[in-house]
Amino acid sequence: MTQPQSGTSGPVEHIHWRSLIAAIAAISAVGIAIGLGLPLLSIIMEKRGISSTLIGINSAMAGIAAMAAAPFTTRLAHAWGTSTTMLLAILLSAISGLGFYYIENFWLWFPLRLVFHGAITTLFILSEFWINAAAPPRRRGLVLGIYATVLSLGFAMGPLLFSLLGSDGVLPFAAGAGIILLAAIPIYIARGESPVIDEKPELHFMRYVLLVPTATAAVFIFGAVEVGGLSLFPIYGIRAGFTEPQAALLLTIMGIGNMAFQIPLGMLSDRMKDRRSLLTIMAVIGLVGALSLPLVSQNWLLMAMVLLVWGGCVAGLYTVGLSHLGSRLVGADLAAANAAFIFCYAVGTVVGPQAIGAAMDVSGNDGFAWVIAAFFGFYLALSLGRIVFRPKRG
Repeated sequence: MTQPQSGTSGPVEHIHWRSLIAAIAAISAVGIAIGLGLPLLSIIMEKRGISSTLIGINSAMAGIAAMAAAPFTTRLAHAWGTSTTMLLAILLSAISGLGFYYIENFWLWFPLRLVFHGAITTLFILSEFWINAAAPPRRRGLVLGIYATVLSLGFAMGPLLFSLLGSDGVLPFAAGAGIILLAAIPIYIARGESPVIDEKPELHFMRYVLLVPTATAAVFIFGAVEVGGLSLFPIYGIRAGFTEPQAALLLTIMGIGNMAFQIPLGMLSDRMKDRRSLLTIMAVIGLVGALSLPLVSQNWLLMAMVLLVWGGCVAGLYTVGLSHLGSRLVGADLAAANAAFIFCYAVGTVVGPQAIGAAMDVSGNDGFAWVIAAFFGFYLALSLGRIVFRPKRG
């Protein structure tokens, strides 16, 4: 059974703040690493004359690394302990993150992405497992809303740092590595409260992918749109006529929307009879927002307004999907399901940048919006189908 090392075996109704702060520190490192690294590396590749398709393929290595790491993360945490595994992942991600500056060969960035994003994925899964295991059942939406808000803040802080530091020199890489290393402090302090995995999950890993399809598909869309957008929106914005800082600030505004929406959405999900209804509503908003991007692409202010609301709904798929998952499972099964959840996120990060980059090469700049609209259309059909054909039982 999976329990906090210093906790009781039954569900608790108060928040373990040291555990919350440790998980928040870890997810902050994940958010900033992704939010800073993806646009930074994409702009550097664009300046070097790399095509959008190759940029998308290189960005998709993040997802391949995550898919490779996800099935083994629970085993590593079982063997080494949750907090120790997280600390090792922080060290490896910081070192490999600096490697992008010192290794200039484009083709060597492919294996380097595998190392960097494999470590980031391990940190992502275990922080998510830790927070889900520690969350009081009746306050799960609030806790996960706080957690997702910080993840969104990290996504917002990354592009903001990028807009301030630029893409030249070692400074943006050193800043990212330093922030990641700072996350080790609260994790080390709270190591005694980290959850222990001392039993095997009941199902094979891949079975968890299909166990709660509305949740896992939600995080797939989140990964495709969030990572594809972070990777290629700077290029989309520059080609639409915005400057590099203006494009980066638009990403920051989308991150602000992410941050502002998550706690209200998490609390709302706790009050709804069927969380799938809320996921469907957010899919509709995501679809409408994607279709409106070509209409507002010549007006920075209108684009900012759309991205503010749209970004909150994109990240809401993660928050509400994770809450839906956490309410269904406990213990080792929850750990395995969290790994499967991130696995689906990783699949999205592979498909998203590659599809968006190829669409921009084939159909022009507006291909960015059309592919994202297609992702939301797919999820809308799935969520409506599940509600109609698999109604929630009391």
